[in-house]
Amino acid sequence: MSLKKRSFSLSGHRTSVALEAEFWAVIDQSAQSDGIALAALVGKIDAGRGEHPLASALRLFALAQKGG
Repeated sequence: MSLKKRSFSLSGHRTSVALEAEFWAVIDQSAQSDGIALAALVGKIDAGRGEHPLASALRLFALAQKGG
């Protein structure tokens, strides 16, 4: 599987995250369903991720969405 890289400004700094397209599809759909921008959703996930790397936190979020 190839990774898709996306860039965001989080907490005042730029960061890039590379995830498989399937994870981005779930995250994109969740942002759209919640009526918020993708960057805003990623910011929320970033704020609550604790010690997890951002890419891992995004994957866990996407898996929880698919399971719930």
